[in-house]
Amino acid sequence: MANVAFIGLGVMGFPMAGHLTKAHKVTVYNRNAARAEAWVAKYGNARAPTPAAASKDAEVVFVCVGDDPDLRQVITGKDGVLEGIRKGSVIVDHTTASANIARELHALCKEKGVGFVDGPLSGGQAGAENGQVTVMCGGDPADYAKAEPVIASYAKMCKLIGGSGAGQLTKMVNQICIAGLVQGLAEAMNFGKRAGLDMEAVLAVISKGAAQSWQMENRGKNMLAGKFDYGFATDWMRKDLRITMDEARRNGARLPAIALIDQFYAEVQAQGHGRWDTSSLMSLLTDN
Repeated sequence: MANVAFIGLGVMGFPMAGHLTKAHKVTVYNRNAARAEAWVAKYGNARAPTPAAASKDAEVVFVCVGDDPDLRQVITGKDGVLEGIRKGSVIVDHTTASANIARELHALCKEKGVGFVDGPLSGGQAGAENGQVTVMCGGDPADYAKAEPVIASYAKMCKLIGGSGAGQLTKMVNQICIAGLVQGLAEAMNFGKRAGLDMEAVLAVISKGAAQSWQMENRGKNMLAGKFDYGFATDWMRKDLRITMDEARRNGARLPAIALIDQFYAEVQAQGHGRWDTSSLMSLLTDN
């Protein structure tokens, strides 16, 4: 059993912190205190008034917030994690953020004798609730080795990819794949419907062949039904694609399809559906 802290109880953080209570002593912090109170009511353990207070006795501190500015604030700001954490402890950041901030915080933590691992997630809300997320990590091997057994409480796969920032870069690769798959699936579903095919029968067949994907298995039928009000939100995908395209401008990678798909997601947002699932690309192709 380890003493751990969890900062950020959103749709991913809330259940992941809950899984930790099965084997560890957990203290949580959330900007909205009512959310932290609800977590304690469900899982027991403790909540703290600040990230610093949550972190003071923790061997591993998990952070799962929105974007680079949120991450910098909860770690380096007033009453942030670095004001409370002990030397020798490790911060694991599950936020999908830039590789630049991962490297920045890694260097800052190292100066203070604290480990920092960037470990963004894949698997969505369902993966978090079922303890089946995938974690792609960047950082120092010794810090990763301290954190990995604790991460195993809610992960089906966790791997150190490389040095600081490698986890965030891997998440960018992941999001490039997902955006391309969803757009291709939306176009295929729309084509089949307009061709007069029984698309549920089509899905049953092609999902067993080379076209099979997680997106097809888990989103195909809902896309056909025009149901997009669940899962990973379009607002968050646009944030992730912005980070990815910023990185591509730095490293010289060409992302012509992603730039176009990002604009399709912008259309979904403009229609007032930023909270719709990323499979909502289908909605731009239909007549209703």
